[in-house]
Amino acid sequence: MLRDKVIEIFVPADDFCNEFSTCIQQFRLESREVKHRNRQPSLSDSEIISILIFFHFGSFTNFKHYYNNYVKVHLSDCFPGLVSYNRFIELQQRVAVPMMLFLKICCLGKSRGINFVDSTHLKVCDVRRIHNHKVFKEVAERGFTSIGWFYGFKLHLIINDRGEILAFYLTKGNVDDRDIKVMKSLTENIFGKLFGDKGYVSQPLFDLLFADGIQLITKVRKNMKQKNLTETEQILLRKRAIIESVNDELKNICKLQHTRHRSVNGFLFNIMATLAAYSFFPKKPSLNIQMENSNQLCLAA
Repeated sequence: MLRDKVIEIFVPADDFCNEFSTCIQQFRLESREVKHRNRQPSLSDSEIISILIFFHFGSFTNFKHYYNNYVKVHLSDCFPGLVSYNRFIELQQRVAVPMMLFLKICCLGKSRGINFVDSTHLKVCDVRRIHNHKVFKEVAERGFTSIGWFYGFKLHLIINDRGEILAFYLTKGNVDDRDIKVMKSLTENIFGKLFGDKGYVSQPLFDLLFADGIQLITKVRKNMKQKNLTETEQILLRKRAIIESVNDELKNICKLQHTRHRSVNGFLFNIMATLAAYSFFPKKPSLNIQMENSNQLCLAA
């Protein structure tokens, strides 16, 4: 079962890396003064990406233990060119760009007109240890959520009704969910209705998205008047918790959040691998919605 999952990840990653490498070679500027070594690495880019992504499917919580005690022991036939753990950490820096492009091009879903937006906090240490924290010093920031204060970052997500991630944006912990720059980037390829919680209540944001053909629908606060929503919109607004389920899977199954990062690069690789791994999940939190035509929806009971 696990070997089948390795193959399922490796095949699209390898196809993408081959195409990416071909494009790079076509537009590469050669220098006559500098000679480049063309020695083939023992691990290809697609193999490195596959190993990074596959980590988020197992029960391992420590990548070093996973690589030394599982990959090198049980997957040595799948990856015959395995190197030492320290060398692998050095090699993974090489796949930063292709891995991000693979995530953006091959692992994200498409909007179907029903979208949900939310952010989840990523704490990097306990708030009582902020002054002793060194890895993310001057990078992370204090933020406040419904569960209290934290020190770290925010991951902003938009998903569709099938639970597929459509867009993501990483910010510091003190960035408002209604930040115009963040929302403009997130909704670049979104259309239709966008459902959010009370944290997205903002008339300027509503007007901005409406001008782009997106209707922002949120719950109202106690001091606000009720909005005139259709029955379908009211049902979908109550189903907004689907994105909370996605955040829960990312954190508790894919190990999106932990406080053992030793570098900023490792933190970013962990986020990219987590989001990519989620796209390969056979079952995702979803709504049983059937599109009868371009303007009507059928909500199953």
